[in-house]
Parts: sequence; C-alpha cells; structure tokens
Amino acid sequence: MSEEAPELILASASPRRAELLSRLGLRFRTVPSHVREDGLDGETPEEHAERLAREKVLDVARLHPRAMVLAGDTVVVRDGVLLGKPLDKEDAVRMLRSLAGRAHQVVSGLALSFPDGSLRSGALTTEVEFRPFDERLVRRYVETGEPMDKAGAYGIQGLGGVLVKGIRGDYGTVVGLPLPLFLDLLEEGGWRYEFGAIVPL
Repeated sequence: MSEEAPELILASASPRRAELLSRLGLRFRTVPSHVREDGLDGETPEEHAERLAREKVLDVARLHPRAMVLAGDTVVVRDGVLLGKPLDKEDAVRMLRSLAGRAHQVVSGLALSFPDGSLRSGALTTEVEFRPFDERLVRRYVETGEPMDKAGAYGIQGLGGVLVKGIRGDYGTVVGLPLPLFLDLLEEGGWRYEFGAIVPL
C-alpha cells in the first residue's frame, strides 16, 4: 500500500493561488499567514519573493507540523524597481502609466514544507509586455477596484488581461503560483503530482 500524502495547506489568502491549485484537482485547506511583506536592503527581487514565501510557510507550518504547507509571494519589477500593491488609486495610476507600452518582469517565489521538517523553495521569473494605452483607460481600470490588492496594480487573469500584449515564460508565475516550480519542489521533497493526487516518489 502506498504512503498517503499529508494534508496540504495553502498559506495564502490569494483567491488566484487557490484557483490554480484547485485546477489541479487537489484537496487543500487555506490558512493565511500573517507575515509582513517588507523588503530588505540589498535583496534581489528573486531573493525577496523566495524569502517571504519561506517566512509565510514557517509561520503556518509551526501550527500545523503534520501538514504539507505551500506559500508564495509575487513581485512586479520595472527597471530593477519593485512594484508592490498600490497604496491608493493614484499610486495604482502611477504604476500602470509606468508600465504602458513596455516590458516588465513578474517574480513569484514558492516555498513548500513537509512533515519531516524539511523546506524547499525557489523563484521563477516571467516577462510581461503591456500594450500602449492612455491615461483614460488606466483610470477606468483603476475605478473597477481590481488593481488595488495586486502587485504592479493589475491582474492578468481578470480585467487587467486587456492591458497585456504578451508574456514570455510561465502564466502561473504572473498569477502567483508557478506550477513548474511547485512540481519541482514536490519532487525535491520526495513526492510527485499525479492528476488530482500527491503520491510518494
């Protein structure tokens, strides 16, 4: 008889990450972490996203040591500058204007802990190119409210998809859950995904 996988917990309140995980047919429980998403001086975007993902996992795993805990963090990078969630509507307008007609990078870090106490993590980067658009379109989009809880002030899976000309890389990374990295982390921990189930290697 094969070993049964431990409970899977998503340490995130993001409905986008939950939706991507649900599409895999996996059963999981959501237990949001309460880690502050502050940056550290000298961190690269990849280091920032991976560190926060690890901190979020540890925050939840200490309360659920028998579970497999997954967490992620996503940042938008333009010319080396991190763009987090907008502070207000004008901040969202400013961010979107700066991205119009240009390419930027989206970095998503993931961390996955296991009941044996081990923790695996990494980060993936995808390039996103925006169409040119004017201030009127930006303000109409900001008025929908969609940008206000998203890094870079847009959601590619929602109305913000109309701003995008194309991507080079993994779509899930832009949404916040890079599936290729998730599968790699599972295997590093001795498990693998099999269409609706997590099973031992």
